[in-house]
Amino acid sequence: LEREIRKELQALSMESAEFSVCFHTLQPEDGSGRIPGYFTDSGIDRVEFMVSANKGEELKPLARIASGGELSRIMLSLKAICGTEESGKTLVFDEIDAGIGGRVAEAVGRRLRDISTSQQVLCVTHLPQIAAFASSHYRVTKGTAGSRTETSVQRLDESERIEELARMLGGLTITETTRKHAREMLSHCLSPARGF
Repeated sequence: LEREIRKELQALSMESAEFSVCFHTLQPEDGSGRIPGYFTDSGIDRVEFMVSANKGEELKPLARIASGGELSRIMLSLKAICGTEESGKTLVFDEIDAGIGGRVAEAVGRRLRDISTSQQVLCVTHLPQIAAFASSHYRVTKGTAGSRTETSVQRLDESERIEELARMLGGLTITETTRKHAREMLSHCLSPARGF
């Protein structure tokens, strides 16, 4: 697992990352040191993921050191590896783009596309660099109807998708330049293999 995670992290622009799985045997609370018969509902060991995101840093518990972007990429790596054990699963990534952008977002989008060749991937993202890799693109919007908030989901056709990617790229003002960039991005991301 450690070797596979490190390999995944390198592909996601964390070239110097180290990853280790540590097992800590639980001790009885009475201090007796007796282990036989001492189990919790999750076993006799506590498992902790240790990470060093940058070269020269010591391994520290994942829960204490990872930034949002690092955590997103580590979770993607874990799901990608654990998901390959059983085909037919659907992997859901809710805002996998937290704390990333640009080149890293493109690497994440590419990896999601690669995973989608063997299992279904659903991804909620605000980044066009990730959305452009999808084989199906849906727009989720919220609005009010009377005194209630309603959420709607709409599958986008190709022209709507270009408009949505242009909106994600350019904000409120969509220009012919942002549309052109959206078309180029879509063409680039979907060319060699299908998206997720």
